[in-house]
Amino acid sequence: MTITSSSEQPPVSKELLSLALELVKEAGELTLKYFRSTDLEVVTKQDGTPVTIADQGAEALIRARLGELRPNDTVVGEEDGLREGSSGHRWIIDPIDGTKAFTHGVPLYSNLLALEDEHGPAIGVINLPALGETVWAGRGRGCFCNDEPATVSTTNQVSEAWLMTSGLTNWPAPLFNTLKQSGIHVRTWGDGYGYALVATGRADVMLDPEVSLWDVAPMPVILSEAGGRFSSTNGREGAHNGSGLATNGVLHDELIKLLSPTGIH
Repeated sequence: MTITSSSEQPPVSKELLSLALELVKEAGELTLKYFRSTDLEVVTKQDGTPVTIADQGAEALIRARLGELRPNDTVVGEEDGLREGSSGHRWIIDPIDGTKAFTHGVPLYSNLLALEDEHGPAIGVINLPALGETVWAGRGRGCFCNDEPATVSTTNQVSEAWLMTSGLTNWPAPLFNTLKQSGIHVRTWGDGYGYALVATGRADVMLDPEVSLWDVAPMPVILSEAGGRFSSTNGREGAHNGSGLATNGVLHDELIKLLSPTGIH
């Protein structure tokens, strides 16, 4: 995929943005049918992560609709892998980001959908169906929470910032001490919800030391359109680098320097 400079990137079409929102909201409605179900079966995949019929059904729904409406597009998802296309457009699906939260009845799980085109990240959607919130952005179209414009915070001191994360079990030992000494306020229950908080100015930083592509594919365009920044923890741009750092932009370079000696990359 060839990435052009931001000044040369055209706005994504409104039709594609509307389609993305429609698909992910339909998937969200499907997951709500299983949320807090007393007989929901949770299966452990080979990589040790959980999956449910809700994950599988939500991804199948989006794939089926894209197969009908965008048959030449590439589709990649957490549950069903890659379907190659020829159009130069690639959809990336995480049907439930935060499946552990979902299976524990915590309403902070999300449905994630992203679109990349020949210019790079084009669309990102974080749907939080149990909260009734959708944070979404299209390249050149702005970032929104439901129908209201969304922007990042203006916090300019690490010691005053709120940092979200999906969990602490995969943190290298020095990481927590480094952040504790910086004075930053650490909170968990992150996943897509944490990125949504940063994009809407309710938190200042979201940190994921380890991620897969589908975990963060919507974030580059969402954070950019909200006035913030997304990269890997060592500053590499894009969602393909194995880690995620989202900030209000003001704090980004300082956080990268702070994280550098801690062993994450």
